[in-house]
Amino acid sequence: MMKEAIVSLGPKVKIVDSPIPEPGPEQVVIQVVVSGSNPKDWKIPEWLNETMNTGDDIAGFVHSVGSNVWEFKPGDRVASFHEMRTPGGSYAEYAVGWQHTTFHIPKKTSFEDAATIPLAAMTAALGLHIRLGLPMPFIPAAEPIPLVIYGGASAVGAYAIKLASHAGIHPIIAVAGRGIPFVETLIDRSKGDTIVDYRGGDAAVVQGLKDALGGTPLHHAFDATSDHNSYVNIAKVLDPQGKMTLVLPGKQYEGVPETVQKSMTSVGEAHKGNKDFAYVWFRYMARGLDEGWFMPHPCEVVKGGLEGLEGALTNLREGRASAVKYVFRIGETPGVKGAQL
Repeated sequence: MMKEAIVSLGPKVKIVDSPIPEPGPEQVVIQVVVSGSNPKDWKIPEWLNETMNTGDDIAGFVHSVGSNVWEFKPGDRVASFHEMRTPGGSYAEYAVGWQHTTFHIPKKTSFEDAATIPLAAMTAALGLHIRLGLPMPFIPAAEPIPLVIYGGASAVGAYAIKLASHAGIHPIIAVAGRGIPFVETLIDRSKGDTIVDYRGGDAAVVQGLKDALGGTPLHHAFDATSDHNSYVNIAKVLDPQGKMTLVLPGKQYEGVPETVQKSMTSVGEAHKGNKDFAYVWFRYMARGLDEGWFMPHPCEVVKGGLEGLEGALTNLREGRASAVKYVFRIGETPGVKGAQL
């Protein structure tokens, strides 16, 4: 048996005893050292009225592998993206990952840092290179491509800035607020990158975007916020035939012209239609961690392990987190022995 945190509407969290999961043929079971968190972890119980272990960011040691798994063995240090809304989530002593969304953690990378990567970084990669169709770093941009990234201090937005920059995509126009000092460390002003402060209000954001573009047409926008009029502000500067990708499903996104090519970046594609993309990109990101060009998101270790989950999810719900991802050391949960590091 193991300890597992079940999240319900509120958000409320109950720690229960559950059986240790068994891997399917293409899966690995991981002894979780650190779990990351995401805003969707409180949104699923609220929006869909579902009660479950909503964690998806796993970092730990391989415990067992399925019959068709060839790349991993028990004891390997790995991170993994758990398939959303399925059993075996990361808020537990043991969690389940698919082989193609699991990757080795470089020796220099901590479990805490690794736990910030899976969901948010894959969302960024899918949005940039599948939904917006922007150049990949293997064949980088050969000419300037203006790109607006709204919500630049969020984990998804920050990873989008890092990956776009690595692909030679500039100028990047990031929209941020309290996290501006952090975003400043990600952009390259020598290549025309800049930041627009959303705290001045919608009109100021639109004017700031126009000033940053300087009359250059905008054809690509990654809305990592998808709320509080972000998409409306983008639409006022985006070319009528431009592309905008968004991250919150189920919204009408009124105020965006019908001619704009809107798309939804669903990280669930990593487990469905874009398995090959996820396989390649997670391994590419792991190499980037080792080489130093790809950096994890800043994290804050929440005290008490899973006992701190309810408070952290409440902070996420109320917008108290900026430029930081909450992570949980499972071994600090009362009653849990934890992995031997």
